[in-house]
Amino acid sequence: MRKTVFEISKMDCPSEETLIRMKLDEIQEIKNLGFDILNRKLTVIHTGKLEEIENAIIDLKLGGKRIQTEQSSSQVDFEEQTNQQKLLWAVLAINFSFFIVEMTTGFISQSMGLVADSLDMLADSFVYGISLFAVGGTLVRKKKIPQLAGYFQIVLAFIGFVEVIRRYIGIEKMPDFSTMIFISILALIANAICLYLLQRSRSKETHMQASMIFTSNDVIINLGVIIAGLLVNWLNSSKPDLIIGAIVFVLVIQGAIRILKLGAGSGVRPDK
Repeated sequence: MRKTVFEISKMDCPSEETLIRMKLDEIQEIKNLGFDILNRKLTVIHTGKLEEIENAIIDLKLGGKRIQTEQSSSQVDFEEQTNQQKLLWAVLAINFSFFIVEMTTGFISQSMGLVADSLDMLADSFVYGISLFAVGGTLVRKKKIPQLAGYFQIVLAFIGFVEVIRRYIGIEKMPDFSTMIFISILALIANAICLYLLQRSRSKETHMQASMIFTSNDVIINLGVIIAGLLVNWLNSSKPDLIIGAIVFVLVIQGAIRILKLGAGSGVRPDK
């Protein structure tokens, strides 16, 4: 068994990790992949010849460069993988539950901010689901999942944009600001719990680091919806709710495009 460390200079988001996993999936000599997003390093535990692995990484054009190769008796840390899986299942369940809660209360309260935030929660659920497939394995058999998830998000976000425009140019519907604020505070607490659970893993792997980044962004979005609810009440206008809804829909579409890149296969190059 050998351990080879690569420096991947352009590996700075989950897209790159997944592209690397897909590219290396069919190389049977590879036993484990370890990703360090902070230091942009990839550790490959493998047997057999190194040339095929090195050529595959270089072919991705992500600035891959072999640093060192040494003998190793390292085995996959199954306990760590199990802990990661448990954490990801927990945050996935929380996010999907709040997707249902926010979507339902968003329609009832006429708040596009809550509806948009619910789609962001759904987008995060997809990310956590994809991360679950990444723990301890590769993703080539899961390509259709991110593709379907990405297209589904784009369709929902497009419908949301149409509704925002319809409300903006039509008769103004005042959202229930108290429901906006109350549900967003609950979502804020839920995201804080998710962030705490993810930080407990102390994992340097990209999919775990990315999950923490996405959850941190969700906290900011929750605060945005709360502020929009306060402005709706203060200005007696639905415009703040429509604005925050449009902003979050843009974020959902950006996330969907990235997910589509993940599902496009190893030939896709992330734009930088």
